[in-house]
Amino acid sequence: MQLLFGKTRYIVPTINPAKSYITEFESIDVSVGFTSYDEMKKYLGIQTEKELEYDIALFDVDNIEALEKFDVETFLKNYFVTSFDLYSLKRGLELLDGMGEPVNLTKILFSKDILKEDDEYLNFLSLGKKVIWNKDYVVYFPLENGDQSVIIENQRVEKISIRKLSSQYKESLYYIIEDIMANEISSRRNKKNI
Repeated sequence: MQLLFGKTRYIVPTINPAKSYITEFESIDVSVGFTSYDEMKKYLGIQTEKELEYDIALFDVDNIEALEKFDVETFLKNYFVTSFDLYSLKRGLELLDGMGEPVNLTKILFSKDILKEDDEYLNFLSLGKKVIWNKDYVVYFPLENGDQSVIIENQRVEKISIRKLSSQYKESLYYIIEDIMANEISSRRNKKNI
């Protein structure tokens, strides 16, 4: 599995940090600081015409240049992750402004109180943007003090543990995993039926 997270530079431990690097964390390859597939391939010594060999790649894109270079319009699934603090909202909307083509997005919202008004507010703010919201569902993550404490503890001890997270937080995680893995699960079921 390949994860690209802009913020992982500060969370995932590395022995010899550099501007861009790939390291393993909890049996997951994590790459930090790359702005294109070709940069990653070059780092790994893979010819540019060959594909990276990962079943799943997750990208945390928080700037317009990365949106363009990673060509998010071609991804199987795209999520818009935000909380409702002003910085997160403005930064996310700035990214939506910079998109060249309309993109299908599913909302993942971090909110203290899970309110329909939060979703409606984001819909209002994104009017006129090049986004097609998934109308079937919105994934909510509670911003409970207990969950935040567990997340901070995970970062401090450099481990991934969901055991102490709230049941609602876990359910949201499982829902996203099922959504991401839907194509894989479906193809495995089809192979068994052949």
